[in-house]
Amino acid sequence: MKNIRSAILRLGHAWPWIIAQFAGMIVLILLGLTWTRIPDKTTWEVLVTLAMPLLLIVAVLLLQTATMRRLMDYEHARIRLVWSVLFLGFWVALGLIACLLLDWCDARIPNWASYLNSRFSAHSRATVFTYEHLQRWLSLAEWVFRWILVPGKLTLNAMATVQWGWRAPFRRVLRLIFSWRWWLAVVICSLIAVAWPSTFFEGVPHGTVSHQVWAVTLKLAAVYFLAIAAWLILLAWAATLFSAAKPAADPGERIPVPAPTSPPDGNNGGAVRLPLPEGGGDSIGNA
Repeated sequence: MKNIRSAILRLGHAWPWIIAQFAGMIVLILLGLTWTRIPDKTTWEVLVTLAMPLLLIVAVLLLQTATMRRLMDYEHARIRLVWSVLFLGFWVALGLIACLLLDWCDARIPNWASYLNSRFSAHSRATVFTYEHLQRWLSLAEWVFRWILVPGKLTLNAMATVQWGWRAPFRRVLRLIFSWRWWLAVVICSLIAVAWPSTFFEGVPHGTVSHQVWAVTLKLAAVYFLAIAAWLILLAWAATLFSAAKPAADPGERIPVPAPTSPPDGNNGGAVRLPLPEGGGDSIGNA
């Protein structure tokens, strides 16, 4: 409960960027759709067509970086914004490469299911390890990798490097990777943002054309809201777990020690007794 309250407080503390996420992303999506409609007849149109994707990518990275840094506001040793954007861009590129590999696997699932089905006995092929079952299991495994394992690992690394850069506490990241609290949140957010919205468009459309247009519009709005909300909740939860996993005193962190305001022994004004040299007592007595 303490971590949940902390995550809610972080979201409340970052409310300007929460609004920017919901309003800014839809603006960037609309600009991206507009970019696909720009003609390329003149030189200026060609330049705009080439520059606009880069500007949109930078805008998305800036928005996400600023939101992550705001949610991690209670941490210290923050790097410069430009480096945070570059680190986030690296993890996004790594995620895109993972998606391409998963697309390659997805296209070969029917062949793999057919091959695995052929390796079992006739009874197993007809009962448990049927082609349909194997294809469904492989598709489920691919979905888990695409929407749970890959995003979960990349999000933690992105949050850490956006805040600390190369000095990120990777031991803390490793502990969170093996934390059930983190993966439970990833699973819940994936179900809310991906699995549940995929059911919105099942079934045969019915009603008038106007009714169908409104239905599709509302469904798209719900998909957008759930995706952004789940993403923000996951970021806030990651920031909370990072803070909770922080050791009592990080190595290398300087802890200020207050100077004593009273004598150590409370007597003689804090004077320190020094030993006399040998024979010192006799010399004094003779004097």
